[in-house]
Amino acid sequence: MITKPDSQLIPNTPGSYQFKDAFGRVIYVGKAKVLRSRINSYFQPIDKLHTRTQQMIQEAESVEWIQVQNEVEALILEHSLIQEHQPRFNVRLRDDKSYPFLAVTTADEWPRAMLTRGKLKKGNRYFGPYVEVKAIRDTLDLLQRTFPLRTCTENKYRRHEKLQKPCLEFHIKKCCGPCVDKVTPEEYQQLVRDLLRFLEGHTDDVVEDLLSHMKIASKEQDYERAARYRDRLFNVQKAAEKQVMVGTRSEDFDVVTYVDDEFEAAAHAFFVRNGRVLGQRSFILDKAENLPTGVLQSRILEKLYIEANPLGNPKAIFVETEPHNKEFYEAWLSGERGSKVQIRIPQKGTKKTLMETVRLNAEDAFKRHRLKRLGDHNSRSKALNDLQKFLNLPNSPLRIECYDMSHLQGSNYVGSMVVMEDAILKKKDYRKFKIKSIDGNDDYAAMAEVVRRRLMNLLKEESDQSNDASSFSYPPQLLLVDGGKGQLSATVAVLKELNLFGRIPVASLAKRNEEIFLPGKSEPVILPRNSESLYLLQRIRDESHRFAITYHRQLRKREMKDSVLNGVSGLGPSRRARLIKEFGSINKIRQATLEDLLKLTWLPEGVAKSVYQKCSNPNRAT
Repeated sequence: MITKPDSQLIPNTPGSYQFKDAFGRVIYVGKAKVLRSRINSYFQPIDKLHTRTQQMIQEAESVEWIQVQNEVEALILEHSLIQEHQPRFNVRLRDDKSYPFLAVTTADEWPRAMLTRGKLKKGNRYFGPYVEVKAIRDTLDLLQRTFPLRTCTENKYRRHEKLQKPCLEFHIKKCCGPCVDKVTPEEYQQLVRDLLRFLEGHTDDVVEDLLSHMKIASKEQDYERAARYRDRLFNVQKAAEKQVMVGTRSEDFDVVTYVDDEFEAAAHAFFVRNGRVLGQRSFILDKAENLPTGVLQSRILEKLYIEANPLGNPKAIFVETEPHNKEFYEAWLSGERGSKVQIRIPQKGTKKTLMETVRLNAEDAFKRHRLKRLGDHNSRSKALNDLQKFLNLPNSPLRIECYDMSHLQGSNYVGSMVVMEDAILKKKDYRKFKIKSIDGNDDYAAMAEVVRRRLMNLLKEESDQSNDASSFSYPPQLLLVDGGKGQLSATVAVLKELNLFGRIPVASLAKRNEEIFLPGKSEPVILPRNSESLYLLQRIRDESHRFAITYHRQLRKREMKDSVLNGVSGLGPSRRARLIKEFGSINKIRQATLEDLLKLTWLPEGVAKSVYQKCSNPNRAT
């Protein structure tokens, strides 16, 4: 556990601070207007700290800090350090789903309009995010009929350009056909500008332009062109109806609120530009500390605006709770926007009504999240606490690693490592091992090899003094092996060999009676049959078994596939791969007649006969 640093050594300046564990890894990053007072606040009686903060302080071994000139620099530095180190105890933002954006690839020669999710790319214009996918798809369909930009991929565009044949989208009047020169670059760029203006909320300008073009075409007696403008006008008016009007046409503002409990918060935001709701966003925050309402509101604003909003920062942000240090956040956001930004609490009128709508959305998001996860939060916490008590562990086993073996009479010997963090399976940390040192069937030696390789990686990364965390970087709070006393003894021997015995708790779980064996204990620990703690261990044990068997079967299948064609004279790797591709599978090659093989002009006759003799059923009529 960390020792309180000398207060006189901590500067009275803004900056960021980092708590590190015994291995030098950053586990928490914070910022402060005054570093000394903020860091000192962590060293009060531990029972007065938030539960997660208690865990963080108990795991921390040191604290470091970086001084900066002002709070804005501290905020940016904190964000950068969190992005770099991904500290496990920081407030974590988790979108409950990936929201779609409407993107226009303005950097392309012929920009395309499309729906996209995930990371936003530079050079594109984005609008959203949108919650209802169906609604934005319907809107995009209308917009295509009004502003018929291409929506095809670059490969499809180049293919039709080469063929000089338009696709279906052109024929149903949802694309103006730039790939076949049906539109000039100037006309196309005008369509792009009109679409962007519409999406920015300038719908009246677009309507007036279309109406003007329609009248001009009508006066010139170009009725076909006038009809096209008429149809576009109808579609743009219909699409505009889907944009909810909530303010005057000149208003740009965001409405942000949240609901929370002791452990989590659900935030929701509406993005209003030119009086219309152009997007919304909902996300969940894990609370690592017991944050006052004003501080939590500040954190939410940081998460929303620390990265560039595709719609740009608004003139005003309406909140239900005034953020801590409101003046700082107004100054920061004003600097980002390049003009004044106000943070206000709506008192009455349409803004107050809209805030109530946003709050309803936040409550709904939180309700859905709790139905999905919070229902089992208490049971998971109880299971971990019970494991700590029943197995006499020094800490709650927040990270459990389970190991299992799989083989068939000693062939294709493999091992698996399955990880559970906070009682949730963490699949990206799973690892599989090919057994290298064992001849024949020896589960004890195989288990020892796998555990040794994993722990050697741990020691290597610790000795590197690197902050680049991987799945091997964190020692488990419980190392669980599938098996009985034999597997446990083999694992303990490895821990002693690497001087890790006593530092990493270890246990084995036997399938027969679900007995748990511990080092130095002759009698097994029997958990209550209906306990959450036993269910948790069974779950990770069964997952480890499944993962090992799956890998073993993959290797067997690969070996069987290769062995059928191995040893055929004149059939090297290239020909073997081509042969499998030609027929589609090994089974198809087995079923092939000699005539089928001889039809392959690239396969020599002698090789074809050898393949037939090797793969065919000797009892089959020839």
